[in-house]
Amino acid sequence: MVFRRFMKMRDGIRQGLESLRGNSTRLACALLAAGFLASCQADEFGYGPKAQRPVSASIKRKMSDLNMSATSPIMIRIFKEESALEVWKQTRSGKYKLLEEFEICKWSGDLGPKFKEGDRQAPEGFYEITPALMNPNSSYHLAFNLGYPNAYDRSHGRTGSHLMVHGACSSRGCYAMTDEQVQDIYALARDSFKGGQRSFQVQAYPFRMTPENMARHRNSEHLEFWQMLKTGYDHFEVTQQPPEIAVCERKYVFDATTLVQGVPFRASAKCPDLKISPRIASAVSAKQRKDNEKFQMLAARFDAREERQKRWEERSNRIAEVLGGGQEDQAAETAVAGTDAETGAQPVATDQPVETAATEAVSAPEAQKRPGAAVETAFVAEEKPRGGSVGGFFKRWVPFGPKTADEGDGVGPIATEVVPAAKP
Repeated sequence: MVFRRFMKMRDGIRQGLESLRGNSTRLACALLAAGFLASCQADEFGYGPKAQRPVSASIKRKMSDLNMSATSPIMIRIFKEESALEVWKQTRSGKYKLLEEFEICKWSGDLGPKFKEGDRQAPEGFYEITPALMNPNSSYHLAFNLGYPNAYDRSHGRTGSHLMVHGACSSRGCYAMTDEQVQDIYALARDSFKGGQRSFQVQAYPFRMTPENMARHRNSEHLEFWQMLKTGYDHFEVTQQPPEIAVCERKYVFDATTLVQGVPFRASAKCPDLKISPRIASAVSAKQRKDNEKFQMLAARFDAREERQKRWEERSNRIAEVLGGGQEDQAAETAVAGTDAETGAQPVATDQPVETAATEAVSAPEAQKRPGAAVETAFVAEEKPRGGSVGGFFKRWVPFGPKTADEGDGVGPIATEVVPAAKP
């Protein structure tokens, strides 16, 4: 009997262990399934890991319409003033066309390059983005690093780090997009690497490099730097190909090759003997000559406009000052006249600057065009004596009476039957 009980107890323990093992297996399977479902869970931008999601359907349609392969190379242009990020993509013909323009959600700082760590300035210049600069695990949804400082920045002693294009619409020196926008931008870059592109170029500008914009900012301390950037901008405009970028003598050079093979470009050293394709050089030169003519014309027009505005403001300020002094002098004359009337003294003749100011104001055509200007109130009509109307009435219609009737208080009531005729 004892043996039988022992066998039953052993069978019960075995069944319990098997049951526990089965529950553990089911629990592990449940956790695995939950993890799988979580990885495939959808959000508003698609399914699966965010760094592996395909581009949006609208981008796919545009690529098809523009005869672009999904894995063809890309290039990005950024314009601060317009808050625009353009993605250009190579077509099957080899030329680049604009695929999509995104509105930058936020960028920090002002127009001009970044100088040092912590100045919260978004950089300007030409940057090469490699696969190592892509960040699929960014805290700002997705991101890629611009690689600042580049060779040009370093040659000028500029510092900074972690300058990116990322999502989350928050910027401290970066170019911030919305999560939805950076999802497409990241996917386009990732697919271009899959197609064999070793790096893609980001050209960051203060504004679109047109003669009009250059003329508007002609007085900026950064004008010489921007003119250098415009040369790279012009190379792309005339070739529709991202220019080859090199740095020597602490400046950018574009689409240049050295005459002696194997001689490198060094950012801070003298530029080696180099050449640029005559076809590209001729096209860029023609564009720059045309742009420079327009720039000079617009700059002269803007200078003349600013000079007119300056003269108008100076003249308005002088008139305001004169009119202000004239009103004070008029108040002083009124006070003197009142004192003389009370004391019986003869009033002293004084100059009238108000009339002089009014005369000057009339000769200023700009001042006349200003509604409600002080010039319009410079002339004040003389106030007639209140009691003169009665005396004037009787003097006109009564041919007799004392001559003192015109003097106001000395005129008494006069009886007459003469009735004046009605006025027509």
